[in-house]
Amino acid sequence: MFPQSLIPASARRGPTAAGVLGVTAALALGLLSGTASSAPLPSGDAVPLGKGYMGVGYVRDAEDFKPDTRQLALGSAPEASLLANPVGVDISAWQGSINWKSVRGAGIEFAWMKATEGTSYKDPTFSTNYLGAYNAGVIRGAYHFARPDVSGGAAQANFFASNGGAWSRDNLTLPGVLDIEGSCYGKTPAAMQSWILDFYTTYKARTGRDVVIYTSPSWWNSCTGGWSGMSARSPLWVAHWTSAGSPSIPGGFPFWTVWQYTSTGAVSGVSGNVDRDRFSANRSRLLALANNTP
Repeated sequence: MFPQSLIPASARRGPTAAGVLGVTAALALGLLSGTASSAPLPSGDAVPLGKGYMGVGYVRDAEDFKPDTRQLALGSAPEASLLANPVGVDISAWQGSINWKSVRGAGIEFAWMKATEGTSYKDPTFSTNYLGAYNAGVIRGAYHFARPDVSGGAAQANFFASNGGAWSRDNLTLPGVLDIEGSCYGKTPAAMQSWILDFYTTYKARTGRDVVIYTSPSWWNSCTGGWSGMSARSPLWVAHWTSAGSPSIPGGFPFWTVWQYTSTGAVSGVSGNVDRDRFSANRSRLLALANNTP
């Protein structure tokens, strides 16, 4: 079970041409230096195994991307009605060492962190971050970067559940996330639906929880055909980097639960850019999601 948002979807806005031109250089610097990076890959590039993270496919699957000269204040605050909602971050090895006490002191209430990718990659910072966030009182969870090109959904769900994706009712552990984005991996919408459902069914059998789905409207609409089959099963974490007051949501989902609204956020305790997220309801509903309570 998961909390419903009372916040409607709004019009989507795309990144600027200047932002896209800067993507390649930013990614290259991150790969060479090993410093924190949240820059997405430019359209058409493949994601090397182990290099996936939330938002890496965002530019590629931006359904309405048209290069132009509009200015978009990515990372600007959402409308005032959302300010009481818990704020969070999502991180991976790109962010390097994190001071979780400072992160919590900056008002961050929740975080998801990359644990696994495919059936072989484990994020080297996961264990340290998972424990550090817990000790700092940040409600945290793990995410799996999906690679439907390397194995079936069930195999990846088992790998995730065995390497960070487990769950316990302790007020500080969120259900796991399936991060699915980028290309359609050569799959038809029907085949992709089957892959996602296999992952979901296996993860729930292993943990007792409904997996959260992280995706963008364009990816979901293109690669699953706007499938409604997960809307009654999984909370939606929507990626829509915008200064608008609320995000666009994929076809097949009536509301969002978590919104990743920028990849260029700044938070004390994290070096460089970090993804910023907002929960759709108040802290009591965040705890309900963590503890699987009504």
